[in-house]
Amino acid sequence: MRRRYHVLDVFTAEPLAGNPLAVVLDSAGLDAVAMQKIAREFNLSETVFVAEPRDPVNSARLRIFTPTTELPFAGHPTVGTAVLLAKLQAPDLLHGQDVGLVLEEGIGPVSCSVRHRRGEAAHASFDVPRLPERTGEGPSRDEAASLLGLAPDDIGFGEHGPTCFSAGVPFTFVPLASLEALGRAALSGAATERRAYYLYTPDGARRPHAYRTRMIASGLGVAEDPATGSAAAAFAGVLVANEALADGDHDCTLHQGVEMGRPSFIGLALAVEGGQLSRVAIGGSAVMIAQGTLEI
Repeated sequence: MRRRYHVLDVFTAEPLAGNPLAVVLDSAGLDAVAMQKIAREFNLSETVFVAEPRDPVNSARLRIFTPTTELPFAGHPTVGTAVLLAKLQAPDLLHGQDVGLVLEEGIGPVSCSVRHRRGEAAHASFDVPRLPERTGEGPSRDEAASLLGLAPDDIGFGEHGPTCFSAGVPFTFVPLASLEALGRAALSGAATERRAYYLYTPDGARRPHAYRTRMIASGLGVAEDPATGSAAAAFAGVLVANEALADGDHDCTLHQGVEMGRPSFIGLALAVEGGQLSRVAIGGSAVMIAQGTLEI
């Protein structure tokens, strides 16, 4: 059977940057074992398989795989697939208005909005279907330093220390004291751990509005990820827990993938009410770079 696929670079407006994503459009007849094998063949951080929605009012049903496991939710597959489906299903509408889609993912329905203005890359945003929650304590500063090949003084800044949060996919968040420490970090001690580590530090003096980040999950088959929307969603919980954010709306930019030569920009919007997180949204651009067919 011939199955159409597209490859997009996500969280970037430039080809050959950001986080590459494979989207297989014709997934009928594929079971989870076959999908996992195809994801391993693409060997990208995630591969999406698109099927008819269970609820006909929705746009599509997605299954998302890393090279080694299936995920209930991920940000760059959501953004990239939303851009692709809007371009394929409503190309004329995109030039004059935003296009709304609802994607069924393992975590539940995800509402997306896609826009494509003349002279700009297509852009998608979505409300995170599950607000982040703390899932445990992170490693101690000494443990984190040993794990990352750093000194204890490299770990932490302000009120930020290692912690664990999830908005559908769990991450261990490790704050670093400088951009220089971020560049030196190497997760050599946990290659077999099935755990994802998200490293972050303020981008200049723009805290809490901009951060440089890295995501390493060697045990999940992702040595390093150029852009991680699910981690960005959970990071909203980290910000509310450690920064004195006033009630109202806040916007933040996460700059990831620099050390890999794949710079990515993730827009993180959050709302605080009564000192508590009430809404999280993720946004970014995506560009199509390849298409073809699988003979499977």
